[in-house]
Amino acid sequence: MQPDTELGSPARSTAGVVLDLVRSGRASTRADLRRLTGLSRTAVTARVSTLVTSGLLLAGEELASTGGRPPASLSVNAGAGVVLAVAVGRSRSQVGVFDLRGDELVTDSVDHASGTGPAELMPQIVRRAAEQLASQHAPLLTVGLGLPGTVDEVRGACVDSPVIPGWDGVELGPYFADLTDAPLVLANDADVLAQSELLARGAVLRDALVVKASTGLGLGIISDGRLVKGHVGAAGEIGHSRSTAAEGLACRCGKTGCLEAVAGGWALVGQAGNDEIQHVRDLVAAALAGDPTARGLLRESGRRLGELLAVVVNVLNPQAVVVGGDMAAAFDIVAGGIRESVYTHGTALATRDLQFLPAAHGDRAGLVGCAALALDAVLSPWAVDQRLALA
Repeated sequence: MQPDTELGSPARSTAGVVLDLVRSGRASTRADLRRLTGLSRTAVTARVSTLVTSGLLLAGEELASTGGRPPASLSVNAGAGVVLAVAVGRSRSQVGVFDLRGDELVTDSVDHASGTGPAELMPQIVRRAAEQLASQHAPLLTVGLGLPGTVDEVRGACVDSPVIPGWDGVELGPYFADLTDAPLVLANDADVLAQSELLARGAVLRDALVVKASTGLGLGIISDGRLVKGHVGAAGEIGHSRSTAAEGLACRCGKTGCLEAVAGGWALVGQAGNDEIQHVRDLVAAALAGDPTARGLLRESGRRLGELLAVVVNVLNPQAVVVGGDMAAAFDIVAGGIRESVYTHGTALATRDLQFLPAAHGDRAGLVGCAALALDAVLSPWAVDQRLALA
């Protein structure tokens, strides 16, 4: 039997790899694992037994008696632990606790004033997290936190974010010290959005461009089922790429000519010229209510965004362009503009089978993505193998 070429040789199919195959939905039985890894029946049984003993995997009769599943089924043990998800935006923060299958246990969402710094906001977030965790009995394994802008994953700090001034260089791990000694993992909001798509569609959506269209603009890139971050974590920084339509226009980053200056939510609010529209969410609500100016602004934003995305589509040939963020609530309008430009400027072959999809989790995508970020950190093959080696 030949192993799946993506996995490589059977010798590399560790217990962590076995759990990852089950978690991703690619395998639900021992027979699936043998087919995908090329491992013998005995080797698969040994790895499954190790994972069951560790509490990470449920198998056989445990599942048959608690969900009507066939007795040969395998599943991640959702109750073996929890992860904490924290999504911080310019004017809203979301906090939630998720089980190890990515199911939401308890969440909240709180608005805050634009410009609120970490010294004020982070203690509030930690208090909310403590209240949520008080009702949980499983151990907290990881904290996943998403922020606008480029982040330093090693330091656990934002390093470049004009959206939330005052956060650059501030290490966020110490804020959680009194709550937990679980590790903190940090990512920018576009990558977090892409993580939520991997959690929802990872088994079928292997190559995608995931657009964060909100106050700012960002791009998460999924290639061969994995998130592409780039050399310094700055992959997908489309909002501050130059656009001919923005020539001479000042951007909030301090430069001129950025795509955001004509297509970002903050710019659209200014273009609306309506005192009742103070946030891009207000603009979207007006568009959905039929306001022609609001609809036109969102459609044009999609067109400008699509001009740049067409280049990325030509280079990467994704299966889909996924649209998330606040503008995604008006998906048909925004995606219509994106689609128009991508088809105009994209090559026939790269766009032939291209899909345009709304984010799977809607306005919860950021929070779900932070949970997925945390789950990947604790359930990746490497992390699982390390945990088993120390047991």
